[in-house]
Amino acid sequence: MTTERTEAAPRVDPSTTSGEREALEQWLDFHRATLARKCEGLDDAQLRTLSAPPSDLNLLGLVRHMAEVERGWFRRVLADEKVGWIYSTDEDRDRDIHVTDEDTYDEAYATWQAEIARARTLAATRGLDDLGVGEHHSGRTFNLRWIYLHMIEEYARHNGHADLIRERVDGATGD
Repeated sequence: MTTERTEAAPRVDPSTTSGEREALEQWLDFHRATLARKCEGLDDAQLRTLSAPPSDLNLLGLVRHMAEVERGWFRRVLADEKVGWIYSTDEDRDRDIHVTDEDTYDEAYATWQAEIARARTLAATRGLDDLGVGEHHSGRTFNLRWIYLHMIEEYARHNGHADLIRERVDGATGD
């Protein structure tokens, strides 16, 4: 059974004439909205449906994963906020993807949206060339431009996964 949920914000096509920053932000928001769109109309059991063995990817896990990714790049790397991971643990670093029957889309969606809101707030005060002040496990330093580009790539890759998973769940295809 499908639970009553707030519909995701409409997906807006990025402008074809915007400047660099606006284009980056529009494309990132486009891909964020695409993932939400892939989850619309499904119940929690459908959202937990695995893609195909041996993969354990599922739509609910992808939403949780992207909440972790938003937190990691914007809060931890860009702003050096001392926040832990949301789902991942030392015992299961992929706990974001490894969902249980107790994990719900409503919780994951709310958490993801909160991380997106925080990411927007942190990015708004910085220029594209501004360097992140937090540490990354690679030891490298990243500017906001690189983070935006990486986030677009991360969402685009996972939205491809989401396309296939959604088609497996109920046959729905499309953007």
